[in-house]
Amino acid sequence: MYLIRKIHGRALPDRRMTRIVAPLHSLRSNMKPICFLLVLASFVPFAQATTTWDGRHSTDKIEVTVVYFVPSDRQPLPDWRDRVDYYCRRIELFHQREFGSQSLMKTIALAEPFFSEHTTEQLRAGDANSIFFQTLREADRRLEFAKDESKAFRILLVLSDINWRPLDDFYRLHPKQDGTLEFEGNLNQGQHFPGAASGGARATYLANRGVGWGLVSGDGWRVPYRGCDCVIYHEGCGHTVGLPHPEPGNGSVMSLGQYNGWLSESWLDKDQKSRMQWHPEPIAATPQLELFTRFRALPDPMVPAPDQDVNLRLDWPDGVHVDSLRVRLQTAINGAWIERPQQWADDAPKLASLGRFDRPTPVSYRVDATLAGGERVELWGYFQVRNDPAHNPQPIALSQDLVVPVGKATAPPSRSTVLRSTQPGNVFDLLDRLDPIQCWQVGQWTHQDGKLESSKAYGVRIELPYTPPEEYRMTLIVEPLDPPTGLILGQRSGDRRFLTLLGFGKQENTMSAIENVAGRNVGNETTWTGAVLQQGRLSQIIVTVRKNGVRVQIDGGQIIDWQGKRDDLSLDDYWSTPDRSKLFLGAYDCRYRFHRLDVEPL
Repeated sequence: MYLIRKIHGRALPDRRMTRIVAPLHSLRSNMKPICFLLVLASFVPFAQATTTWDGRHSTDKIEVTVVYFVPSDRQPLPDWRDRVDYYCRRIELFHQREFGSQSLMKTIALAEPFFSEHTTEQLRAGDANSIFFQTLREADRRLEFAKDESKAFRILLVLSDINWRPLDDFYRLHPKQDGTLEFEGNLNQGQHFPGAASGGARATYLANRGVGWGLVSGDGWRVPYRGCDCVIYHEGCGHTVGLPHPEPGNGSVMSLGQYNGWLSESWLDKDQKSRMQWHPEPIAATPQLELFTRFRALPDPMVPAPDQDVNLRLDWPDGVHVDSLRVRLQTAINGAWIERPQQWADDAPKLASLGRFDRPTPVSYRVDATLAGGERVELWGYFQVRNDPAHNPQPIALSQDLVVPVGKATAPPSRSTVLRSTQPGNVFDLLDRLDPIQCWQVGQWTHQDGKLESSKAYGVRIELPYTPPEEYRMTLIVEPLDPPTGLILGQRSGDRRFLTLLGFGKQENTMSAIENVAGRNVGNETTWTGAVLQQGRLSQIIVTVRKNGVRVQIDGGQIIDWQGKRDDLSLDDYWSTPDRSKLFLGAYDCRYRFHRLDVEPL
């Protein structure tokens, strides 16, 4: 027994020790010492593998099948693959740092969303345990999970698009029975962590089958709160191999890690790993793992107010040289990722600018950096812009998950609210009848000498007092007063709202598109690349909306001609206005002057 321990540098579980040692006592009494040592050597491969918590299954190789699970009545997130891939990379790096070469973990993400046979309501019938078993049984059955032979320990990890109960996970609001919305989540000194009561993440280790099942609900991964990657490893790679919660509790990933920081800031307890037959060994402190461990990007201030400069405070390993830094933000769960160009003078920037926000809003952000040595790091986070740190932002429009209707502010009636016609040939001059004071708006909109002018901020918009017919033509004369970017024309086709985005971006990266088409924003099939507007120059824009398509012309040239079903059109929550039947105008970080705004029914 002493020799076995000396060879492997660690103790074996009692059950395995008995299986090895009992036959060896008999062999030793009948063999010469050298022969006995040769027999011992044959046991070395068996004893080297890490195992599940109970010692029954080898975990020297772990294969995690990651599934994006979408109920039949919901649409996938437009950027779902970016999110899934990000978490896959995070848990692989963490496992490598914690186990070295003694347990190798590989993630395999399904190439397409997994659409359930059931609706959201059907899946939610019962408690959190019920939704766990119904979801995992369906995914296991339809994928025929772990039916083929493999030398790896198999884990089925489901990232669900929903929670156990209704929750707007981007705003972190839960509907009460009286129709009001209340905050639900973990908020500590301005920082948001996962763990809403409506979430319901679960996992189990199926010892008899030799597989693990894990479910992370929408609250645990869709919005990148600090600590979501801890939830995914905790459920998807911890409990699925039998790891329990350590006692007493601590900041490790199997305990309270998700409430303290990102996965890179957490750890696995040494005694837990030893129970899995891991033994301490020198692990090379590679620049990549050091970057993974040390890099952080925290908002500054942690709870910014509207119109306040917001930065990310960046922490790097000592002595690094940053070759590239990409920073993006998002103010709606299904909205566009807006890129914020960065500049820095030192080897490694200490701050990254996110700009200013015109109103209270949740914000997701993502940072991608590459060092001069080729090492790469990616980190996602989340914060909320608030008028008052004690009051959370309220959505303008309800998300799909908030099934209990709540009251929304609407614009006061005005003399032009009644503008409505389905008769072709009637051209309505909206500028002549528009009174901005009586219209719902974000930002500053002024009306003088028959012209309408927007302020320069992110996401300014004004709801127009006009409900269009099924088919119409909108004609505008527009003048950018600043370097142009992001002109927004809010449209409607039937009961579907959408927008025409013109001139978003800078210089050669300027893009125009219809948003959204089949859930995709700029970058979809309608995207047109190239400058379309110029500061100080008037341009004519004509948008023609038909039952089966949308056409966009600028200064006589056609840039978009989309043909398709209007059911494929949708509008991000970020650009929503209270009255879904109305047209609207918007601008992003540029003042626009509107000299003409006509609508003609067709």
